[in-house]
Amino acid sequence: MIVLASGSTARRDLLRMAGIAFDAETLPIDEDAVKQAMRQSGASVVDTAIELAELKAYRVSSRRPDRLIVGADQMLEIEGEWLDKPKNLEQAKDHLLHLRNKTHRLISAVVVVKDGTRLWHTVSTATMTMRPFTDQFLNDYLDKGGEGLLGSVGAYKLEGLGIQLFSAIEGDYFTILGLPLLPLLDFLRNHNEVTP
Repeated sequence: MIVLASGSTARRDLLRMAGIAFDAETLPIDEDAVKQAMRQSGASVVDTAIELAELKAYRVSSRRPDRLIVGADQMLEIEGEWLDKPKNLEQAKDHLLHLRNKTHRLISAVVVVKDGTRLWHTVSTATMTMRPFTDQFLNDYLDKGGEGLLGSVGAYKLEGLGIQLFSAIEGDYFTILGLPLLPLLDFLRNHNEVTP
């Protein structure tokens, strides 16, 4: 049985719906400090997503010997700027106003670690264009979505009302939810964690 090193409900739901047996455990890392250090070193948003996913997996690996640990992370990049999960609804509104009528990228990385060694990783990107929605639509969206929107890096949940924010999406649905599931399933099949 694998261990998911993530507190994300969406990632847990994806694995559960795919029929994957797993435990979930998270150990805290200072994501803001990691992102700041990566930015200062000139790292790309892709490298940063991989680094964060790997750190999450390594932390849990130290407590779960002989288990495959799956770490994942997602980054949002718009015009060279990295957006984090909003801390409150006011910040969610600011983020959505910034994204409105523009194209941004969601980068999802997944890393598998066993006994402190990285065995595999992949990165997938989705390109997403928000439509020029009205202020009234945004206010209604925030009222309906409430605090639940704060769990998403873009303050949207594509599997719900968030789909109405977009005019175009290029990329894998699972990437948008934060876990490139198809390549992960291929890896797990090769390691006898999923029936071939």
